[in-house]
Amino acid sequence: MVSARAALADGASSNMTELQKHVSFFDRNKDGIITPLETFQGFVAVGCEIAFSSAAASTVHGALAPFTNPPGAPPPYVNIYVKYIHRAIRGSDTGAYDSKGRFVQEKFDEIFTKHAHIKPNALTLPEIEEMLTFNRDPLDPASWPAAEAEWQLIYQLAHDRYGFLTKERARGIYDGTIFVELEERRKDFYSDV
Repeated sequence: MVSARAALADGASSNMTELQKHVSFFDRNKDGIITPLETFQGFVAVGCEIAFSSAAASTVHGALAPFTNPPGAPPPYVNIYVKYIHRAIRGSDTGAYDSKGRFVQEKFDEIFTKHAHIKPNALTLPEIEEMLTFNRDPLDPASWPAAEAEWQLIYQLAHDRYGFLTKERARGIYDGTIFVELEERRKDFYSDV
């Protein structure tokens, strides 16, 4: 079986930034345009409930789509364009993506050096909350809830049985491989039932 990271590094995704890889999981038909339905399907694929997936898809598209539409795109601006996702980077992000959506290893490592107090390569939920508070942009309070919701969701989906979100799994958030892994795990679970 090919690893999730290797599968995403193959083909066209090798020319993508890490942020583009992150969102391309939700581009279910791989046409570069993520519709609200595809986002809904992506949330369900990683194990979210139907009602949550529906609300999350609406929220994500309402918040991000207008920033990612290419020049001259016709309204309504409900689709997310993978090519322009860097335009939707929020002020309260960790800094692990630069302004173009490229991964910044030093900023990612900083998450753990500053906030992983119990285990050096893993975060607990309180440590994630500490990180989110630390990263809040006082000039962009509207970005706070989005960062918090995103990290709480990924913690719920990807923490280990001891309550730790490991550095490796957190890295998978940034390039989207965690989503592929979660979808594969869910498929394996249901194929065994």
